[in-house]
Formats: sequence, structure tokens, C-alpha cells
Amino acid sequence: MLPFVVEHQGHLVGQLTVAGITWGSMCSGHIGYWVDQAVAGRGVIPTAVALATDHCFRTVGLHRIEVCIRPENAPSRRVVQKLGFREEGMRPRYLHIDGAWRDHLVFALTAEEVPEGLLTRWHRTARNPSQK
Repeated sequence: MLPFVVEHQGHLVGQLTVAGITWGSMCSGHIGYWVDQAVAGRGVIPTAVALATDHCFRTVGLHRIEVCIRPENAPSRRVVQKLGFREEGMRPRYLHIDGAWRDHLVFALTAEEVPEGLLTRWHRTARNPSQK
């Protein structure tokens, strides 16, 4: 597991964790995150996810990163959509949250999809959306 704190202007505003790291023929992990509502929509979490993904691909040596999100969580889905994660489908009753098993959508990205790095690609496409 790789836990990270997310800071913005010197304040703790969230957390990002790379967990479920698997080696061998899989070389993958999944990212979970949260952010303080006060800084939501400012690019803080997309930047953190991009940096963590680049670290996992370039330094740690992982091949695949997944993000699983509850379908009703539109802000978190927007994060992975901005970054170009591919939607792969639904995992029914995936995690036990608030007293019940909750469905999650799965989004994924492999190292080959971002040879220039995810942060670089996101910044490039944010400036010029036609380059996705």
C-alpha cells in the first residue's frame, strides 16, 4: 500500500491511497481518494491521481491502475474521465459501505496508454481538448 496526503496551499485537503498492489504477471494496483469539499473542482485530486499514477508506472513498476467508483458519485467519475481512464464496467456489490454492499464502476489505465505520463497528457489535453 502507498498512502499519500494531499495538500493544497499548505493545508491537508485529502488523501490518496494506492492499495491492492499485486506483482507477478499482474503488476497492478487500485487508487482510492477523497478531497475536502472546500477545494473540490480546483484540479487538486486530478493532479494527485495523475502524480500517483505516474509514480506507480515509472518508479514502482506497475502496469495497470484501477479506480472503482460508486455510480452515483459524479464528482469522482469526473476525475477519472478528465484523466482519460477507460470505463470497463460494473462490479456489483463490490464494497460494504454504510451498512450495505454497494456497486462500483471500474475505470482503468495501463502504462502503455500514457507513455508521456498521465500528468503531462492531462495538462496537454486540458489546454487543447482535441488532443485526447
